[in-house]
Amino acid sequence: MANNRTRQKPKKEEEGGWKFWLQTIALTAAIYAVLFLLMQFVFSNDKVSGPSMQPTFENGDKVIAVRHTKLSRGDVVVLKAPDEPGSFYIKRIIGLPGDTVVSKNNKMYVNGKKLDESFLDAGSKVKEPDTSIYANTPYSYTYNFTLSKLAKESSEYKQRYSTSYLKKVEKTNKVPAGSYFVMGDHRTVSKDSRIIGFINKKSIIGEVKWRYWPLNKWSTF
Repeated sequence: MANNRTRQKPKKEEEGGWKFWLQTIALTAAIYAVLFLLMQFVFSNDKVSGPSMQPTFENGDKVIAVRHTKLSRGDVVVLKAPDEPGSFYIKRIIGLPGDTVVSKNNKMYVNGKKLDESFLDAGSKVKEPDTSIYANTPYSYTYNFTLSKLAKESSEYKQRYSTSYLKKVEKTNKVPAGSYFVMGDHRTVSKDSRIIGFINKKSIIGEVKWRYWPLNKWSTF
């Protein structure tokens, strides 16, 4: 009898071992499935490419954006590039639908009021190199423009929009309904709404909430 019990123990241990591994595999698969769904429908994991948001974000920074949030002026967003299918840009919202937007004497005015752009403070202390067309000017330098002027004079706008659309923007100086006016913090080099035009709400992937890489620049927004 003792020998029979001794022979049965390995079988029970083997069954227990299989159950443990099956449970571990099932749990791991469930975790990966939840993470996949979260990244598909709630979060977006993105990598910054290029200098357009310097020094707020540097080339190579990795960020997490939250999808389907209520967008506000000043939010940093990840968006589908309207001029480069399959690419994404990271920019800051300056004008909301219906806003008037004017840049004058290196200051932004939205709906007639000067915009608080404290997010440009760091960039105002960094100067462009001598080789730049904006040599020795700060990253934050913003040349004069209005939406009306862009609609009237910008060749990029004329290629992108119909004449009737541009006439309306020229007349009102307002961001069209369902669209946003975005800019990069590195104003002298950023390819943003001054060039690529207004950004449709459907093209905005999400609002940047967390920079997790590099670790020494870990921060929330």
